[in-house]
Amino acid sequence: MADIVTPEKRSKMMAGIKGKDTKPEKIIRKGLFARGYRYKLHDKTLPGKPDIIFPKKKILIFVHGCFWHKHNCHLFKWPSSRQDFWKEKIEGNYKRDKENIKTLENAEWRVLIIWECALKGKTKLSEDDALNSIEDWIKSNTKEMQITGRECL
Repeated sequence: MADIVTPEKRSKMMAGIKGKDTKPEKIIRKGLFARGYRYKLHDKTLPGKPDIIFPKKKILIFVHGCFWHKHNCHLFKWPSSRQDFWKEKIEGNYKRDKENIKTLENAEWRVLIIWECALKGKTKLSEDDALNSIEDWIKSNTKEMQITGRECL
């Protein structure tokens, strides 16, 4: 299927997509800050450049976009144009995520992944429910956890 916008317009649209400081990430940061948590942001020295870091507790939080990180939910759909490009791009992100998490866990970091569908769309949780889940996980000893929207696999 042909693209419905010009290559120049598509390039401009893609350049506008943020890799950090996204709306879901800001929701989580604001909520955690309001609950008294202090953290660092986007440590480039750590694999995957985690979005939120609690260095003393060795806790990392990634806020993943469902499309870019291939989440099995209603927000992920394979593009119908340039399928080979997108399959390589998204599968590469997915593979890198797995490798980064394994590396971080081997270095004794605790890792939380918050999926975009937990904060957006028809399966979203309330902000309080999402933040309560994060806070419960921070206080626990669980190594890894994922927070998804309701009814997500």
